[in-house]
Amino acid sequence: MGYEKFVQIGRVAFVSVGPSKGKLVVIVDVIDQNRALVDGPCSGVSRQMINFKSLQLTKFLVKVGPGARTNTVTKAWKKADITAKWAESSWAKRQESLAVRASMSDFDRFKLMKAKQARRGMQGQLYAKAIKSLKKSK
Repeated sequence: MGYEKFVQIGRVAFVSVGPSKGKLVVIVDVIDQNRALVDGPCSGVSRQMINFKSLQLTKFLVKVGPGARTNTVTKAWKKADITAKWAESSWAKRQESLAVRASMSDFDRFKLMKAKQARRGMQGQLYAKAIKSLKKSK
């Protein structure tokens, strides 16, 4: 199976560096081998030039032509329902969980630690019971 995520016009990308970090954009035009013109009207990113090193390509594609206007990109984005598809993806869910974890207070982290300890204790007890019942059956 070959590579499937190509830099192409209409490819939805995730901005990983810069002021638009964490937002989705659509590649509208490829300027050269290092930069692309992107637009993210539904995610609040204005049309701008971004280096490919700052982008992570997603599996989503939007049907737009080269140099498409912002309004055209918005219509294609909504037609392809990119926002909902992104929200369902494991990548978006991971980003959300990382954001929640980063916003936890010290006490929240403590409660999480105690909950994990309790869960591991219950798992250990169940494992011990299973081993004990196997030894009795032999």
